[in-house]
Amino acid sequence: MKTASYVEIYGMQISEAELVKTAKEIWTKQGKKVSELKTLNLYLKPEENTVYYVFNDHEAGSFPIANNQNDF
Repeated sequence: MKTASYVEIYGMQISEAELVKTAKEIWTKQGKKVSELKTLNLYLKPEENTVYYVFNDHEAGSFPIANNQNDF
């Protein structure tokens, strides 16, 4: 079974795959190889426009869900 997850925020739709891709880019920008990434947990907080991540059960950080926030 193939599944897909999406978050809808600020009139945009962002897929789980896009969020995973961004997290992996953060990992590799730290000079690490994707093959060294054994676990990736993502916690989405749309009300904060933030994705919190945990790499390999101990290294944590965050990034914005959407970079184009509309002011209402």
